[in-house]
Amino acid sequence: MTERELDAAGITDPALREAYRRCRVLNARHGRTYFLATRLLPVERRPAVHALYGFARWADDIVDALGTGADTARRDAELSALERELDKGLRDGDSGEPVVRALADTAHRYGIDHGHFTDFMAAMRADLVVTDYADYGELRRYMHGSAAVIGLQMVPVLGTVVPRGVAEPHAAALGVAFQLTNFLRDVGEDLDRGRVYLPADLLAAHGADRALLRWSRDTGRRDRRVVAALKEFAALTRGVYREAAPGLAMLEPVSRPCIRTAFVLYGGILDAVARDGYAVLHRRAVVPRRRRAVVAADGLARVAAARLRARRAGGRLPDVRRLTACAAGSEGAA
Repeated sequence: MTERELDAAGITDPALREAYRRCRVLNARHGRTYFLATRLLPVERRPAVHALYGFARWADDIVDALGTGADTARRDAELSALERELDKGLRDGDSGEPVVRALADTAHRYGIDHGHFTDFMAAMRADLVVTDYADYGELRRYMHGSAAVIGLQMVPVLGTVVPRGVAEPHAAALGVAFQLTNFLRDVGEDLDRGRVYLPADLLAAHGADRALLRWSRDTGRRDRRVVAALKEFAALTRGVYREAAPGLAMLEPVSRPCIRTAFVLYGGILDAVARDGYAVLHRRAVVPRRRRAVVAADGLARVAAARLRARRAGGRLPDVRRLTACAAGSEGAA
């Protein structure tokens, strides 16, 4: 499938093809929901999505995956080195670092605003020093760089049937909705990294705080005040999904099944958290395999319908058995 994607995208340079392959591996390994949805895109657009996600994953790993083995100074140095390589890659259209090379090529091919990458790196740097947020306004400002710009980067790749500026606010909201979903699902893991993304005023409104979260995580015991705060955060997140929803119809028809599938699967994480009694401090909630397979099959049917409407009868559709098998085996990372 990789070679077909690269051929369809017109990516012929061997080193550049290898760079895109590297990004695809990152996407498949770390973003399984996102990777599954990407397979519903027209084949020639998938490498660009892999490049965008691969770069974001790599930067995020510097902040998180170096983990307790790296102090803040080392992570800061790693991010600074990546920023320099990114600036050079975007300026020259090339880079010796494969992931940056693929990103720079995608940015050039699709005319993606370089400011989105600058804002993203600023958010990654904030994660080195900011460990909590006073209110939702503060959190939303952080998420402009960490999440909203991801949606904005995607818009040129997906294409729109309305002026791009009309679709962009909804794309930004969808990026935020996805990240809020991750924050809710990963409360316990983020707490172990020293971060609390639940706004302090939201916690306080229910009589909770960081210390209570830590107690619940450490003891394995639940507290009604924490559960109430988590329920409010979930309701807030669902509100952002409603902000994003009108944007689905603004995308090119061939791109809608991909984003709708991601929309449904990420929203399903909220349902899974609720079914599990908001026990996110103690275990990770997952969307059942059967549900993932059903959503993937529905997405595939929508791809076929969109292609028929667009009279693209000559293209080969993804294999439903492979796609649903991928869905059934990808309950881990989102």
